[in-house]
Amino acid sequence: MDFSSNVSPAGTPFTVKKSLKKNIENIKHYPDSSSSTVISSLKKYTKLEKSNLIVGNGAIEILYNFCFAFLSKKTKVLIPIPTFQEYEAVAKLNECQISYFKTMNLSKNLDVFISKIPKNGCVFICNPNNPTGQLLSKKELLQIIKKAKKLSTIVFLDECFIEMVPASNESIISYVKNHKNLFVLRSLTKSFALPGIRIGYAAGSKEIINVLKKIQIPWSVNSLAQDAANTALKNKSHLVKSNSIIEKELIFLRNKINKLKGFDCDDSSTNFILIKTKKNSTELQKKLLEHKILIRDCKNFRGLDNHHIRIAVKAHKDNLKLVNVLEKIK
Repeated sequence: MDFSSNVSPAGTPFTVKKSLKKNIENIKHYPDSSSSTVISSLKKYTKLEKSNLIVGNGAIEILYNFCFAFLSKKTKVLIPIPTFQEYEAVAKLNECQISYFKTMNLSKNLDVFISKIPKNGCVFICNPNNPTGQLLSKKELLQIIKKAKKLSTIVFLDECFIEMVPASNESIISYVKNHKNLFVLRSLTKSFALPGIRIGYAAGSKEIINVLKKIQIPWSVNSLAQDAANTALKNKSHLVKSNSIIEKELIFLRNKINKLKGFDCDDSSTNFILIKTKKNSTELQKKLLEHKILIRDCKNFRGLDNHHIRIAVKAHKDNLKLVNVLEKIK
């Protein structure tokens, strides 16, 4: 049972599996290099213009292409930590000047964070944040964007988990139409459980998107991934099902695990939970693997240590097994 992977607890939609089988013969042809049908599907899905959208071989390809295009040795980058490690990795590849802002809850430290936004730079925000599950509101994000705009700084907003927040909709993807310094990353991997397919997308100003299209390698998104995306985007009911599971199972997992000695769950708005534990995270991971359960050891997240783990929210029977095994571990 893989609790380390934060994909939809509803699994891959049946319609997507059916589509992949139906279109398997397409692998003998080159894929559409511009992913034009997916862009059309995304236009309907996001209510944005085609010129504001780009599709990539997973969200990670778009992240790397964005940074190669717009960051350099001169670029000052601000990253709140702990967060998704690839922002730091790709900023280092481009030899950027990186500043870290340590906080377990950015909302509580927002004014100080905003005061740290650099000129002519880039700010990375993951909302909801991985691994903490903390969620910023639209109002708070707009404060960051408006201050960044005054400083000619781009806000790179990662919304890869935003569709798996049951309680509210704080997405600001539509705001790219009015804020040229905003770039929003999305992933079909998480929302529709397609990590092996590799397909993601992003929204930004026409100017940003044009640059990214020019540097994207040809045929980066394969034909099966495009078929899967087109089918998934028609299946919004799958997100409803997923969020229904997340809403119930978040409460179940937090209540059960918080009662266990040596475990303390952070509040989370999405489909994963960061847990502080008195146990050594690496040793705990090894013990759980003996029961064929994989968790995320968070010791290599900047800002965390070897007393933090992260678990995904899964189906109830899986969550129940995890809780039962944690109860027995000494």
